[in-house]
Amino acid sequence: MRSGDQMLQQIVEKSAIDEDFRKALLADPKSTISEELGITIPESMTIEVHESDMQTVHLALPPDPNITEEQLEAISAGLCCCW
Repeated sequence: MRSGDQMLQQIVEKSAIDEDFRKALLADPKSTISEELGITIPESMTIEVHESDMQTVHLALPPDPNITEEQLEAISAGLCCCW
């Protein structure tokens, strides 16, 4: 099983070389990631993709420590990580 970091690396690398994939990722990240990685992403999970530029810094904070049982299951299954 791949780690969250490995899955993220696969998505980032493909988005750097495949313009159509990058556009799909920006337009519909959940479906695009699910299809690319062959995983099912829970309905309750939202994925946002931000395209960086030289003027904007994106900071991802770790999840709230008060997570739900469903979120804990997703994390333990490797479907969720702090990207």
